[in-house]
Amino acid sequence: MVTLLLAVLLVGQAVIAPQPRIRNRTLPVDEVGTITYGISVPGDYDETNPRPLVLALHPGGPRGAYYGSRYMAQVVLRGLGDLRAIVVAPDCPARSWSDPQAERVLLELLEKVRQDYAIDGRRILVTGFSMGGRGTWFMSSQHPDLFTGAIAMAAPVGDIPLDRRGMIPTYVIHSRDDLVVPFAPAERATAQLEALGRTVMFEGLTGPGHGDMADYVDALRRGGLWIAEKWDNQ
Repeated sequence: MVTLLLAVLLVGQAVIAPQPRIRNRTLPVDEVGTITYGISVPGDYDETNPRPLVLALHPGGPRGAYYGSRYMAQVVLRGLGDLRAIVVAPDCPARSWSDPQAERVLLELLEKVRQDYAIDGRRILVTGFSMGGRGTWFMSSQHPDLFTGAIAMAAPVGDIPLDRRGMIPTYVIHSRDDLVVPFAPAERATAQLEALGRTVMFEGLTGPGHGDMADYVDALRRGGLWIAEKWDNQ
C-alpha cells in the first residue's frame, strides 16, 4: 500500500511539474552583435506565479555556440532544480565575465527575461563555475541591487575589494584538490567576510579536480537550498 501510494504521488508530481527543457535563443545587442544563450522555463510555469531567476555563468575552456546551455544542462539544472526557477545561461561575448562588454550583455539579457516572464525580483541568483565563479563575484559586487543571492564554485578570488563582496547572501564552494584555482584564498576570503558580519557560507569539498564540475552538483543543491532559506527569511 505504501509503495502504491508513493508511486501515485510521484506520478502526480510529474503531472503537476513537468521537467523543464532548454531552448537556445539569440539576442541582438547594440555595439556588441548577436549573442547566443539558453533558457530553461519550468514546465508548470504560470505568469500569475512569479518565479525565481537564475543567471548561470559558464566556465572558460573551449567555447562554441550555446556553451552556456551545455553547462546549464550538466550542472545548474541538476543542482538547482529545487528552486523551480527560470534559468538563463548566455555565452560570454568577451574574454571574461567581468569585461564591460560582457557585463552590458548580461544586464540587457536579464532585462529581456524580466520583460518576457513573471520574475520574483526578491529571488534573483547568480552562479558560475571557475571563470563563471569569478563572474559571480564580479556581478554580485557590482549589482547588489539586482541580485539577491550568489553561488560561486571553484572561483578565483580576483581583485575585488573585500568590502564589495558578500553584500548579498553568498555560498562559496571549492575543492581542496583543485590544482588550478587554489583552495586557500577562497576559504580565507569567506572567513574574512563572515568576520565582517556578511551572510556567507563556505563549503569545502575533497576529491574533485578543477575540471570535475559534475562533482559539484550535490554541493550546488545544498547552496541553492541555503539561498532559498535566506530568501524566505528576508
